[in-house]
Amino acid sequence: MRIHLCVVGRLRAGPERDLVDDYTKRFDRTGRALGLGPLRVIEVEDRKGGGMAAEADLLRRALPSGARLCVLDERGSLVTSPDFADELAKRRDGGVQDMAFLIGGADGIDPGLRAEADMALSFGKMVWPHMLVRVMLTEQLYRAASILAGSPYHRV
Repeated sequence: MRIHLCVVGRLRAGPERDLVDDYTKRFDRTGRALGLGPLRVIEVEDRKGGGMAAEADLLRRALPSGARLCVLDERGSLVTSPDFADELAKRRDGGVQDMAFLIGGADGIDPGLRAEADMALSFGKMVWPHMLVRVMLTEQLYRAASILAGSPYHRV
């Protein structure tokens, strides 16, 4: 199952980019044998300032055809890392070819696009900077692959 991070905004060079790149490499290496990956990041930018609706249109165009959607949203479900790993495995085993994780802009994800998602995931009730959400998501994807592989990276 291919994984796509469809995100609003560009992540510049720096520590966050380094972390995303590192966790992406780790995920790809670990996930390959599990039928997960590769992980691809697709960045979109609303240069005309059209707000959430314009960002939603850009995100929709970036989505692979038939991809299952998961939005990152503070109203989403709070899940444990093992539960997240199980969810990925269920989708992979259920024949899902592409899973897309969407991270919106400063105002979040357009309600219409959020309603189209199969799943909404939250990293807590606090609002996180989008660049850190990318880091946390790529780390959790790597952690999920590690859990499914039975590696000692995740300790209970």
